[in-house]
Amino acid sequence: MATFNDWLEGARLRTLPAAIAPVIAGAGIAYSENAFSIIRTLLAASVALLLQIGVNFANDYSDGIRGTDTHRAGPPRLTGGGKSNPRKVLAAALSAFALAGFFGIVLVALSGAWWLLAVGAAAIIAAWYYTGGKYPYGYHGLGELFVLIFFGYVATVGTVYTQSLTMPDLAWIAGSGIGMIACALLMINNIRDIPTDKIANKRTLAVRLGEKRARIAYLLLLLIPILFLTIGFAGHYPIMMCALILVPWATEIAKPVMRGATGAALIPALKQTGLYEIGYAVLITGGIIIGEITGIGALIGIAIALMVLIFWLAFEFTSRSKIMRTRRSKSTRVQSSNARTKVSYSSSAKQRGKNSRAPRSNTRGSRSKAQRRRK
Repeated sequence: MATFNDWLEGARLRTLPAAIAPVIAGAGIAYSENAFSIIRTLLAASVALLLQIGVNFANDYSDGIRGTDTHRAGPPRLTGGGKSNPRKVLAAALSAFALAGFFGIVLVALSGAWWLLAVGAAAIIAAWYYTGGKYPYGYHGLGELFVLIFFGYVATVGTVYTQSLTMPDLAWIAGSGIGMIACALLMINNIRDIPTDKIANKRTLAVRLGEKRARIAYLLLLLIPILFLTIGFAGHYPIMMCALILVPWATEIAKPVMRGATGAALIPALKQTGLYEIGYAVLITGGIIIGEITGIGALIGIAIALMVLIFWLAFEFTSRSKIMRTRRSKSTRVQSSNARTKVSYSSSAKQRGKNSRAPRSNTRGSRSKAQRRRK
């Protein structure tokens, strides 16, 4: 019997930033178009979150009945781990999709863009066939492509369009960055599951690339979106040059991944990637609002970024110096301990030598006395 916490785990809360981040960024861009609506933003967030939860439960159900999750590296799933009846998991997925559809219809009605219903239907179909159906595209290395399309462009540009009825360039640029980080979230999850996915014949992009190249791809998916802000946004909002502050954050997140962490050791990176995506979206919206209100220039943005980078480099240097000192002190202690061991060993060896010679000398002495007596 699955507990409440099991169902929360099944919803995969760590992946929800991929749903909420594009809405945050889209709301900021709608603000720049003088069309921001809190009600439509909340409706868009509800649609995105419910679609993400729905695809997570659908993935749990489909992978579970296929046997893919039988020997997975992460936490046991509801279906594959035998925690819940597969029909209940399927019902949870369909319920989430139905609620997403309901809020989507309300949002479309408010915006008047009824053609968006077709986009919403395509999103639900794509969510199901990620691991469902006879030819699940997630099993053939296409998961990241659909994530980029639906959790990057559709979610970001769609949030803007339902409020302003426009699709500005900034929305597409933001969608590219948000979508790539969402792909990084999927990539790190699939890197963790490479060994078991190979056994289950689940040919994710991580499996196709191989572990080494998949880890490099993960790092690039974190770093390249920063260029979208410093190049694509800075022309409109120079303050966006401060997006360089994301560089140390991204490299810090990727450290365990690039050093070869596996299995459960990758879970912290998975969590941090989700927070990084939220931070990226908040930076977009915050930069737009600050730029609209104050008109801060590029020099100030660069100065802020440089200050953060300098502090980060100083912190890294200090941390590495401490590590080196700790290693040296450990090495010194080991050497001194080895020296003491050698000294004690040599002294004990000498003592054993004396003890072994002592009986022989006594024996010789007693023999000489006995010979003198006989004479």
